Amino acid sequence: MRFASVNTIAAVAFTALAAGAAAPAAGQSWTPPSTDERCPSRWGAGDERGAANHMGPETVLKAARLIKTGRVIELGRVLKRSMPLGARHFDLYMKPTGPRVGSNQRASNEELVVTEMGQVGTQFDGFTHQTIGSSLYNCVDQNEIITRDGFTRLGVENVGTLMTRGVLIDVARLKGVEMLPETYEITADDLQQALDQQGVTLESGDAILIHTGWGVLWDTDAERFMATNPGIGVAAAQWLVEQDPMLLGADNQPVEVSPNPDPQVSLPVHQITLVVHGIHLVERMKLDELAAAGVYEFAFVVQPLKIQGGTGSTVAPVAI
Repeated sequence: MRFASVNTIAAVAFTALAAGAAAPAAGQSWTPPSTDERCPSRWGAGDERGAANHMGPETVLKAARLIKTGRVIELGRVLKRSMPLGARHFDLYMKPTGPRVGSNQRASNEELVVTEMGQVGTQFDGFTHQTIGSSLYNCVDQNEIITRDGFTRLGVENVGTLMTRGVLIDVARLKGVEMLPETYEITADDLQQALDQQGVTLESGDAILIHTGWGVLWDTDAERFMATNPGIGVAAAQWLVEQDPMLLGADNQPVEVSPNPDPQVSLPVHQITLVVHGIHLVERMKLDELAAAGVYEFAFVVQPLKIQGGTGSTVAPVAI
């Protein structure tokens, strides 16, 4: 029943948008800038942290001042075999560790998890996850740093704890729907209008999270969740980069609209953020509770697992 209602809402939303209320123009294509245009990064030629360099005592104190009630809203998904995975895997095997021992009959259990630990569930994309050709963030050649045991530079272990002001941009609410239509390209105007409606202004170093409503499919239709999704387009991504965020996140699969309106271009927002500007992405977030509560400013905290040389990490971020 939930899936049927979501389909109905999406169909109504698509009809309304197609009727001319706020349908975006044709998607903007994108050509990667040359190495001379994008390197060295603004943070220096040897930098491995990108926009995470915003993190510091000032961002922590700024975020802490936003804590009013102490309510914690979890933004991470539960990891399980039935979650949307696409071609990836998540297999958990229980492992009792031995017979009961001692007069107190102590026994224990462990688990063996076989998965792409950096790229399942609510996931934090690191800088080795995406390239332009063979070139990573700060024009590092992946062929020079990739090994069987991970990358020797730019690994996700460099990120550490991030605590900053979080801002939710609820585009689904702006459009008056539970879930945006599939493949709807969110524009810069959409983002600004949603911020105006919410009475919020972006600031340098923010964690910017975008609510599309697509997350309602997480537990109801994994195949559809992974097949396509609404999300930001190239122009919206470039606008967000200009706002100088610490990171970007969303409740859909890749943050950006998928597939891209230009069929010749593959996930350009990943390249714009991760490779060109050094801005991490947090994908597949659970944003429904935050949106339902109408919480648009909050303290945001996330820490990727310290997987040495890893391309990313499953994470369990929180809004406080």
